Amino acid sequence: MKLIAFVLFALFALPAYAQSTQKLTVLLDWFTNPDHAQIILAQELGYFEQGGLDVELIEPTDPSLPPKLVAAGKADIAITYQPQLHVQVSEGLPLVRFGTLVSTPLNSLVVLADGPIKGIGDLAGKKVGYSVGGFETALLKSMLETEGLTLDDVSLVNVNFSLSPSLITGNVDAVIGAFRNFELNQMDIENHPGLAFYPEEHGVPVYDELILVANSKDKDNPALARFTQAIQQATTYLINHPEQSWQLFKNTSPDTLDNELNRRAWVDTLPRLALRPAAVDTQRYINFAQFMKAQGLVESTPELSRYIVEPVAE
Repeated sequence: MKLIAFVLFALFALPAYAQSTQKLTVLLDWFTNPDHAQIILAQELGYFEQGGLDVELIEPTDPSLPPKLVAAGKADIAITYQPQLHVQVSEGLPLVRFGTLVSTPLNSLVVLADGPIKGIGDLAGKKVGYSVGGFETALLKSMLETEGLTLDDVSLVNVNFSLSPSLITGNVDAVIGAFRNFELNQMDIENHPGLAFYPEEHGVPVYDELILVANSKDKDNPALARFTQAIQQATTYLINHPEQSWQLFKNTSPDTLDNELNRRAWVDTLPRLALRPAAVDTQRYINFAQFMKAQGLVESTPELSRYIVEPVAE
C-alpha cells in the first residue's frame, strides 16, 4: 500500500508537461521551403510520432511574429535566426535556443556576375539594396570595412524584399540580405547569374542561420530533446537519401514546392544542415554576441545560460 501511494505521489509530482500528450505547436519562420527540410522529413517519416510527439507546423502571416508568440506562451517552438535571438534576448524576451537547423550563414552580398563589380572595394559610389535595416546594414558595414570603405561610401536603397529583381533591373548595383541558396538560384534561372560575397569571409563572425527557440520556462521540457532527436534522425536520412528525401518533401505540397527554384535550393541547402541539431558551439554565440554589441544592435550580452540550452534526452 505504501509503495502504491508513493508511485501515485511521484506521478502527480511530475511537471505538467511530463503528463501532457506532448502536442507541440511549431511556428515556421516563413512559408515552407528547403530550409525546413529536416522538420518536414521528421514529420513525413514518422520520427516525431515515434518520439511521442504530436507536432503541428504553422506558416506565419508575419515572419517577425513566431519568436514573439513563443515568448508570450502562444506557441511552443519557433524557427528563427541567431542574430534575431541576440536582439530579442537583449530586449528581455524569455527565449532559449535549443536546436539548430542550418548551421552556416545563408546571408550574402550579391552583384551581377557579368557586371563591373568584381570585389567589395568596387562598391564605392554604388547603390546597395537592402530589405531590413539594422542587421543587414551592419553586415554590409563590416564587409565594407575590410576594404577600407564605410556606409557613407555607398548609397543605401530599401528595396522591400525585392532583392534579385532590383539587381537584375539595374535599380541597384548590389544587394545585401540575399540568401545564397535562393536568390543566386533565382538569378541563374532568369539568366542573370549572380556573384556572391560571404559575410563570414569578410569580417563577420560565423553564426547559425536557422535555429529553434522555446520559452525559457520550458527549457527543461523533455519534449525538446525528443524533438531534436527526431530532427537528427531526419537529417541522417536526408544526407543518406537526398533524392528520396526531395521526393517526399516536394510531394507534401507539389503546387508550391515542386519547381526548379526549390529543387536547386534543396541541393544547395543540404550541405548546410546541422548534423547534430541539439549541439551548440558556445564560443560561436559569444563571438557573435560581441559583434552585435560592437555594431550597436544590442545594448547588452546576457550570460549564455540565460538563452542557450543543449537539451538532454530522458
